[in-house]
Amino acid sequence: MDKRNRALLFRHRLQTVMQEREVTRSALARAVGVDRSTVSQLLGLDTARLPNAQVVAECAAALGVSADWLLGLTDLPERAADLLAASMVVSEAPRAPVDEQILAWHTEAAGYKIRHVPATLPDMLKTEEMLHWEYEPHLGRTTDQAIGASHDRLNWMRQSLSDFEVAMPLFEVESLVNRSGYYRGLDPGIRDRQVAHLIALHKQLYPSLRIFLYDARRVWSAPLTIFGPLVGVLYLGQHYLAFREKERVRALTAHFDGLVREAYISARAWPDHLQALFDSRD
Repeated sequence: MDKRNRALLFRHRLQTVMQEREVTRSALARAVGVDRSTVSQLLGLDTARLPNAQVVAECAAALGVSADWLLGLTDLPERAADLLAASMVVSEAPRAPVDEQILAWHTEAAGYKIRHVPATLPDMLKTEEMLHWEYEPHLGRTTDQAIGASHDRLNWMRQSLSDFEVAMPLFEVESLVNRSGYYRGLDPGIRDRQVAHLIALHKQLYPSLRIFLYDARRVWSAPLTIFGPLVGVLYLGQHYLAFREKERVRALTAHFDGLVREAYISARAWPDHLQALFDSRD
């Protein structure tokens, strides 16, 4: 962009944001620390001159936009700090089968594909007795109440219009079947019914629910969920780290799709793999 066109764009954007904010020339002059005549010159139609960097920065600060936007270097009027605050949010992740924040993200993304890399088995695929076994050490006597409060939400997530793709490491189902690692101490009966439940869910929900198993020795992933093109969420234990900036959501989506491409067991074959593991258990 040549100097004259940039000057025209600067004047247009400055005038536009002043009108939107209902800021007069006198008010802007006071905020910037210049004479009113200087602001009039900035808005004049007969000059190709651009103001110096200090004046541009002060105008941007006073009007709550970025200097880059005023100068036509970006099409995003928000300041960098505001963009960062809007695109990345850290919120608490309570230890529960489902919480209000997760439900809100699912509701917002209804109809979009949900991509999920769980920390363990996805809660929405667990039997109620499995949820009791998992959450009782943390929730104690309130386990029944917490699961009861989450029951309708889990069912809504199971029955939503969204397609679900889940990518899990091979060792997750192996640990479940063998009651090792995270599942050490799990009652064999609970394990048996959970395996049967997973196989039944596949028959009931496939292809709306697709589960892929990848080899964690070849590829690895932190727990995450991608809610369509809207939000990408990383799980940090006691907190969620949520991204709304499109490029970051695309990057997380590409990462998930890479797990699917590298899947050792396909979505169609995974229940047979699970059954084979179960039949050959110790």
